[in-house]
Amino acid sequence: MSQTSARRKPNDQPALLDTELEHLPPELRWREWMGRVEAVIFAANEPVPREVLARVVGKGCNLDLVIDDIRAELAGRPYELVSVAGGWQHRTKKVFGDAIHAAFGSAAGDGTKELSQSEVLVLMCIAYFQPITRGELSSCFGKEVSRDLIGVLRAQDLIASGPRSPQPGAPYTYVTTKNFLSQFGLDTLRQLPDFEALEDAGLL
Repeated sequence: MSQTSARRKPNDQPALLDTELEHLPPELRWREWMGRVEAVIFAANEPVPREVLARVVGKGCNLDLVIDDIRAELAGRPYELVSVAGGWQHRTKKVFGDAIHAAFGSAAGDGTKELSQSEVLVLMCIAYFQPITRGELSSCFGKEVSRDLIGVLRAQDLIASGPRSPQPGAPYTYVTTKNFLSQFGLDTLRQLPDFEALEDAGLL
């Protein structure tokens, strides 16, 4: 079976598996747990959360230490294990971005459309002030934020509909998605840079 056809989504039900491995000496047991964790992360198409990885290791296994050991072994490789969108994922190191761009025509190699400046600004506003309505976004920028612009961000799965606003008419709000965290290399929204850092970078 090819690597591509073997890929599974993290929420698929796993087969019955001996996770405790009590018949193995401690060192070999640890190596097996490391191999299983890395294999599951490699096979997934999205960041793998802790609860999924816990299915393939023993109850006494410290997943954080397993991840640390895997990262240490990957130190000299062109890819690394990153914490993103509430889980872990293999990603190519940024230093190889130019090589990937030369090979595929885009930094990610997936043909994702590059956002315009206005789309980035609206996305940033949603990220910081979510849940937020389109009317509130328009007030932030002093001009109407079009449905088409919102549609671009939705089409790339960077934003989604949030709860209805308590405002008259109960308009929809917008929130960022897990894919937003993944695309920008964030584990949680708490990792967004503060406004002072954005001002220093000339983005505000």
